[in-house]
Amino acid sequence: MSGLHVLPPASRLERPAWLKVRLNTTGEYEEVRAMMRRLSLVTVCEEARCPNIHECWARERTATFMLMGDVCTRTCGFCAVAQGSPGELDSEEPDRVAQAAAELLLSHAVVTSVNRDDLPDGGAAHFAETIRAIRRRVPGCTVEVLIPDFCGNWEALDVVLREVPEIVNHNLESVARLYRRVRPQARYERSLELIARADARRRETGAPMKTKSGVMVGLGETMDELRGALADLRSSGCDIATVGQYLQPHARRLPVERYYTPEEFEMIRTEGESMGFLRVESGPLVRSSYHARRALAGAFA
Repeated sequence: MSGLHVLPPASRLERPAWLKVRLNTTGEYEEVRAMMRRLSLVTVCEEARCPNIHECWARERTATFMLMGDVCTRTCGFCAVAQGSPGELDSEEPDRVAQAAAELLLSHAVVTSVNRDDLPDGGAAHFAETIRAIRRRVPGCTVEVLIPDFCGNWEALDVVLREVPEIVNHNLESVARLYRRVRPQARYERSLELIARADARRRETGAPMKTKSGVMVGLGETMDELRGALADLRSSGCDIATVGQYLQPHARRLPVERYYTPEEFEMIRTEGESMGFLRVESGPLVRSSYHARRALAGAFA
């Protein structure tokens, strides 16, 4: 056994240089943070410990608003958001999100939520009211919604689709083989069906709506499995895909199995766009809403 090279546990993998982010605590960042506190708003940027928060808040002046609290009803193995029993919905939250969009002078607003499996519609009506509130307050602002699967309640999905957000985003997150470990309360096929239903709706109605989804890498998937997941998304009518490196948020979440190199991410981008996606954002620090406004512009070009 003396000649056997033993690899360190996955949780101890050293983070490579290309994932070390230089923080930018400028006045712009603090200004956005203060506004979020003043309006009692939650952002996925903070709750999910996004590595791009300083870039987005300080330079891009963008933020992804997280509706319906900061406690999720699901126990996904990768997520930093608190898990448990959430509180009551705040009926004034949609208007406060719209006010923040106005103060930030947003031309593109991204809205997501925790999973609210405790609600009959999973929070679909709350999403719909937020879309309406943003459009009332900031005419011309495009809206991207990053929605849960609503437990397969397609009537709830229709509530959101009737508002015709410019982008309907729902993350696949991982490959089929890893779903039980990564997303125990979700179903791979159900997430694909959601994308397919959104695609069918816009085809039936001619709505100017794009579909989007994202996948994390580094959780133990093979490259062929990743290619298969992207192909499944494209076959379901997905227009825009994001692929980013999974980063373990804390010790109680799944460990990183592998760090992909920037060259591998570029290969993934090239292969993904060859499948017919309008745009593939692929990189170590890419997240669902990373450069969302640019992705929208590219998709509608």
